[in-house]
Amino acid sequence: MRKIKEVLRLRFELQLGQREIARACAISQGAVHNYLKKAAAAGIGWPLPEGWDEKRIEETLFGDRHPVERWQRALPNFPSLHEQFQQHRHLTLQLAWEEYREVHPDGYGYVARKTAAGFEVREHEAAVLAWRLTTASW
Repeated sequence: MRKIKEVLRLRFELQLGQREIARACAISQGAVHNYLKKAAAAGIGWPLPEGWDEKRIEETLFGDRHPVERWQRALPNFPSLHEQFQQHRHLTLQLAWEEYREVHPDGYGYVARKTAAGFEVREHEAAVLAWRLTTASW
């Protein structure tokens, strides 16, 4: 839960700085800065008007936000991939990915195929992923 009301009180009533407010509220200094910046842009000061609670303040500062709906992509069948890598010595990640994309054209793309195994992989670390897929015990 956001602590906007407390941030505004500490700033305008006690004249604390952003670092002190961040420590007192156990939030980051960046969050304090953003709250104060949005409050100034919305013209909100202290004391707050009667009847303003955290929800009303949040709606005023951030608008009526709705969570972004994300579509789920089909993950490769990692245990099956592991078996295939064990059985077929010349199977590469590229071939396995191409077969996956034939079955799931809207599936994960080139970069995401490297991160689907559970960790971020940069281009030069592709060999680490290949090793993980071939040596993992599913």
